[in-house]
Amino acid sequence: MFGRNWALVERELLLWRHGLAEERQPDGGGIGSLDSERALTARGIRRTAAMAEQLHRLQLDCDLLLSSPLRRARQTAELGVAAGLATGFGLESSLAPGGDPRPLLGAGRWRRLGLVGHEPDLGELAASLLGAPPGTIVLRKAGAALIRFGPAGARLELLIGPRLLRLRRRCPRQP
Repeated sequence: MFGRNWALVERELLLWRHGLAEERQPDGGGIGSLDSERALTARGIRRTAAMAEQLHRLQLDCDLLLSSPLRRARQTAELGVAAGLATGFGLESSLAPGGDPRPLLGAGRWRRLGLVGHEPDLGELAASLLGAPPGTIVLRKAGAALIRFGPAGARLELLIGPRLLRLRRRCPRQP
């Protein structure tokens, strides 16, 4: 899957689900071309920007950031770039709902690859890479997971959602 020597160098995969988006339209816009244009809501932009800033503060910046071509994912990637999570991003059709992003894991030179996409696809990718049953890992909207690959295999390093950020802001800081 990763090529011959992928396990000799530790690599990390940051999976980031798009933020809260506009509701699907009941008049046929839920699936298809109109679904691809659903934008982040104002609340989604705030939460996603806060998540991007937190990921950057945690020094989870990506060598390469790829996004689903759907509008809400592109907006999420743009917020990541604005927060300093990456210098730019590319669009990748295999990150659209129902796509298979696995070939991206073996392509290119990267130490930390960021993929911006959708559920259940990202959660299923994470679970399969970790050898867990489907449905074991679910990314909340604007949530992220970090998987580290190395000689011992894959391990989950981080699973975080925007609610944790709200709790963190409410808790008093320890001296």
